[in-house]
Amino acid sequence: MGGMLLQFLAPNLRNLFRHVPAWDKIEEIQLRVNQPLVIKELQRLYGINVGGVCRLSESYRVTAEDIARTVEMMTQNSWYALEDEIRAGYLTLAGGHRVGISGKVVLEDGLIKTIKYINGLHIRLAREIKGAADRVMPQIVRAGQIISTLIVSPPGCGKTTLLRDICRQLSQQGFNAVVIDERSEIAACHRGIPQLDVGPSTYVLDGCPKAQGIPIALRGMAPQVIITDEIGHPNDGLALADAARAGVQVIASCHGTAWEHVKQRAWMQQGGAAFKQVVLLSRRSGPGTIEQVLKLD
Repeated sequence: MGGMLLQFLAPNLRNLFRHVPAWDKIEEIQLRVNQPLVIKELQRLYGINVGGVCRLSESYRVTAEDIARTVEMMTQNSWYALEDEIRAGYLTLAGGHRVGISGKVVLEDGLIKTIKYINGLHIRLAREIKGAADRVMPQIVRAGQIISTLIVSPPGCGKTTLLRDICRQLSQQGFNAVVIDERSEIAACHRGIPQLDVGPSTYVLDGCPKAQGIPIALRGMAPQVIITDEIGHPNDGLALADAARAGVQVIASCHGTAWEHVKQRAWMQQGGAAFKQVVLLSRRSGPGTIEQVLKLD
């Protein structure tokens, strides 16, 4: 994984990362102009210099040239071909790695046209953990039937990893699945091709808003289950309700720390009835810790 990501980094940064002995615990790489080069491992921040991993105060300072060269390599000098992703504030690299972009936001008629003068790149390393859903799958499929499930967790608790493995396992069991991957995080498509394993009988609508993608799936893909991430807008709830009325099961996620708070949200007024159970996650024993499964029947 580390070797694949190195090809997207500016030469100065690439040389520094050659001194990092292992990549298996790195979750993020943070690049900001004139600031320390930062890596995040297990919720802790470290720097990197020619001696390897170090304290932040001793870390290499990222230059504007480092950022510019890295952007060139990530986009293959085709910035305009990727404008839809860039307008959304991110890029997806081969391998599924996600890059958040900060800089000068350019508006046109009140809408984001592009981002220029890039001053920061936030790289989240993609990792699929096959088997992450093993503990919850007996709750997801009972007597050969999928149970519509909402996964609730704070950020960074592994809900997308769990969703991805649920999708993979359902697909391998022969269920026809459609992923509405609005933020390109579940399948991590790069130029339309999933970079992470979502199973052999799964269709992916990449970069598609949920409220528009769910009707597309219902009309043309005969799904038995729709899988999507980070429900939040009232229109998402309306689309979920349409899926439920069509007899299609839904596996979805949303941010939250307690069910009592989540069920008060606006989208739940329309979409809540689509779900039969809730899975609450935390990081108590590491990302993806299943705290509770609540039945809603």
